Amino acid sequence: MLQRSKPTKRLADEDDELSEVQPDAVPPEVREWLASTFTRQMATSRIRSDEKPRFRSVAHAIRAGIFVDRIYRRVSSSTLMQFPPDVVKLLKNLDDWTFDVFALTEAASGQVIKYVAYDLLNRYGAMHKFKISPGVLETFLNRVEEGYCRFRNPYHNNLHAVDVMHTMHYCLCNTGLMNWLTDLEIFASLLAALLHDFEHTGTTNNFHVMSGSETALLYNDRAVLENHHVSASFRLMREEDANILSHLSRDEYKELRTLIIDMVLATDMTFHFQQLKIMRSLLTLQEPTIDKSKALSLVLHCCDISHPAKHWDVHHRWTMLLLEEFFRQGDLEKELGLPFSPLCDRKSTLVAESQIGFIDFIVDPSMTIMSDMLEHILTPLAPAIKVKPAPLPEENSDNDADDAKKATCSMTRKSLTTGSKFCINKPWLACLSENKKIWKEQAIKDAEARALAAAAEAAAEAEAQAEGGAKPAAEEAGSEEPKEATAAESAAAN
Repeated sequence: MLQRSKPTKRLADEDDELSEVQPDAVPPEVREWLASTFTRQMATSRIRSDEKPRFRSVAHAIRAGIFVDRIYRRVSSSTLMQFPPDVVKLLKNLDDWTFDVFALTEAASGQVIKYVAYDLLNRYGAMHKFKISPGVLETFLNRVEEGYCRFRNPYHNNLHAVDVMHTMHYCLCNTGLMNWLTDLEIFASLLAALLHDFEHTGTTNNFHVMSGSETALLYNDRAVLENHHVSASFRLMREEDANILSHLSRDEYKELRTLIIDMVLATDMTFHFQQLKIMRSLLTLQEPTIDKSKALSLVLHCCDISHPAKHWDVHHRWTMLLLEEFFRQGDLEKELGLPFSPLCDRKSTLVAESQIGFIDFIVDPSMTIMSDMLEHILTPLAPAIKVKPAPLPEENSDNDADDAKKATCSMTRKSLTTGSKFCINKPWLACLSENKKIWKEQAIKDAEARALAAAAEAAAEAEAQAEGGAKPAAEEAGSEEPKEATAAESAAAN
């Protein structure tokens, strides 16, 4: 627990939820992983005064509610990047809660960042608003893609970046959060989601610290990877041919940079319980004032850990990729003579149990608090929350009419009576419940398999011991004749 010399300046400690869990509620290894990953034991935190949110121009709707295929047909003769037809088809599902980035990577020849990030930044009008030329944006996105693919990670790669950016888009669009934000804040939120794991090494912060890596030395063992992600991102954006921020004013650049830094650093999992406790405490106040940086940081954190809240086939695939990345780290730890980090030992990790614990103690509470926060924020704005604009009539062909309805972001305005609460759609609730049910069934099967394996091993060991006991007896019996012969020979010699 973090202690400070002045109690009045003490930040809320991480929530003590793990200490309240009964010892037999989760396996020891899962508890150790939760504690080591999502809590801080010897860290310092900086104190920031809460600032009242500043409202400028409100982004009432996404600028480009028109399909990407129609957008690019209209501007096919311009300098906008061209999209393959199969990619355009899959991007029509970008407003869904579960977006299958694995299907997209095949159609996009692995260049998922190039197409998804370009499409989203264009949809929200960032290219026009901040004067980003298509060529510079394409160069920037290609280099971001390269950075994510540098270490060939199974999980923390360009697909994960797109998955988190898509989930951020869903939270901005389908909940109505974008109505609370300025254009610059929307731009910063999308960039933070895109860049939050840039140049990830495929190993954890703890591995960097324990192995004494150069990155850990550079950042003094504090939020090692997160500091690198944001630093490397801004270094990239200083390169002339990839500088998508070149037309921002000094004040705009400072505001965007500060927000991105806050959001990315808050993805350090050791801040998890502290982050939730602060927001939960704020929401209990009679008239809470929620700082935009804190709100968006929580949203990004939830997006980052959201795969257990997606449909099972997508969630299961992400889980297997993440565990493979953990196991590779465990292999490195074994080579270096370091102790295995939790869930990094290929031979002993309890997969189903770890995911049940992750859902129960991390993902579900996070999504609940984020939902409460968004509903509090958006209740005063509910009358202004509009759906994403449909294509203009002259841009709509008869064949496109039904597609236009499907493409419209499902931000429905609720009819609110005085004192009623604005409610957002929560598609993750059903997914969390279903996924947890499946993992519980799998945990039972795994436990039965382990019991059978243990019984078979015990039987084999008992059999080996029995054979081992019989062999010495036989050898002893066989060795008596030579002894007698030797005695006879000795008598004869005498």
